[in-house]
Amino acid sequence: MIIIPAEKKVDWKHPPWMTFALMLVSLLAFLLYQGKDPELIQGAVSTYLDAELDRLEAPLYQDYLEREISLKGNTDLQQLLDWVEYLESEGDRVGLASLMLSDQTFYRYLRDNRDLLMNSRERRLWQSEREQIQERYISRLSAYEAGLMPSDLNFYSLITYQFLHGGWDHLIGNMVFLFLLGFTVEKALGPGRYLLAYLLCGVVAGLTHAAFHWGEATTLVGASGSIAGLMGMYVAFFGRRKIRFFYYLGVYFNYFRAPALVILPIWVGKEMYHHWASGGDGIAYLAHAGGLVAGAALILLLGRGWFQARESFYEPEAEERDEAFTREYAKAMEALSRMDFTLARQRFEALWQAHPDRPVLLEHLYHLEKLRPDQPAYRDRAVALMHQYLRLQQPENLLKTWQEYLDLGEPNQPLAPEEHNRVLFAALRGDDLKLAEKAFTRVKASGSVDMVREAGRLLADEFSKRQMEPKANEYRMLVKSL
Repeated sequence: MIIIPAEKKVDWKHPPWMTFALMLVSLLAFLLYQGKDPELIQGAVSTYLDAELDRLEAPLYQDYLEREISLKGNTDLQQLLDWVEYLESEGDRVGLASLMLSDQTFYRYLRDNRDLLMNSRERRLWQSEREQIQERYISRLSAYEAGLMPSDLNFYSLITYQFLHGGWDHLIGNMVFLFLLGFTVEKALGPGRYLLAYLLCGVVAGLTHAAFHWGEATTLVGASGSIAGLMGMYVAFFGRRKIRFFYYLGVYFNYFRAPALVILPIWVGKEMYHHWASGGDGIAYLAHAGGLVAGAALILLLGRGWFQARESFYEPEAEERDEAFTREYAKAMEALSRMDFTLARQRFEALWQAHPDRPVLLEHLYHLEKLRPDQPAYRDRAVALMHQYLRLQQPENLLKTWQEYLDLGEPNQPLAPEEHNRVLFAALRGDDLKLAEKAFTRVKASGSVDMVREAGRLLADEFSKRQMEPKANEYRMLVKSL
């Protein structure tokens, strides 16, 4: 069963560049750096078989596995022993050689006990051939150069193992989950802190794995521990808020909503269960559990400081905002249809405060205040609406609103001369000299001398351009008289 949080959608206006960068680095590491591995493995197997080391090591390998199972109770190795016996029965020397060469714990066991396990001739052969294979091929494999090995733990490998993968399936699977989770966490933290959190979760996941496999020579590679950390961070950002999760069970899939943090113990418990029930399938379930806990802890402990989510992260998605707007707008229109103007005004006002980018709301408010044209509220809405039309570069609507206000509201609540002056400029841009002159009359009646002079000069220039010199001279004379 797979459960993935799916509360946020990708904002392609602000792409998750750091997530893409992590995916690209992993892909390049797989293609360029790990691309040498098949050739090295082929060379190791070929040399190993040419020296017939498999004839020497196969019985020792079977005895080693049986000893680990019976004496140390390592039942996870039973599947491996069954596979060894099957390869021997099939005479698959290549498969068996590949298996033994990849088991570095077995190699160390042979190295430390060769005097007891081999006679002098076998030891000479083993030392001359096997150690050369180890040095020339095995130690140069990416998993041993940059993977995380509990028996040889270092800070360098705690970082590098996160960018290596065991095959195309492993890489593609991890990159899909990295994208699905990464774009949300990157949106919350920003690229720099997101990268730091991603690597820290990978380090804790690696240390968790190493703690439970201390001293073992098997290597860990892959981004799944870091990605598990992203899952932990994701749910920690939302805390007890209900968010949407996608789940996949067999052939059935669907969505459900649940408090975000409730899913965290389910995820951790699932990884712990798989660890004990897997029978050694090679998947680092405890690393996943460590990454989950690390990611959640980073946000829960440092979420009010260094790893605090941006405020914009919690803003509703555009689709949700549109749905909420549609619902509230319908309620306001319903009140309007019932002629409940007080309730309609309250609802449109609330919508306008929440959605100042929607001009239709201010138009509704203007028309509601127009019912009482003698009140200051009508003037205020008219001015706000004219300013909106000015910003939206809609001079026709601005001039229409101004003329309507002159008829209804100007006798009781006169507009400021600055508003008439703005109308004058808009009329000139719209090539409506008649309306511009009407606005100038209002400016002249109440505006300052400087404002009147400037407006008069503009009109004089416009009439002059149209070769209407009598009109132009009229305004020039007026300006001179001020």
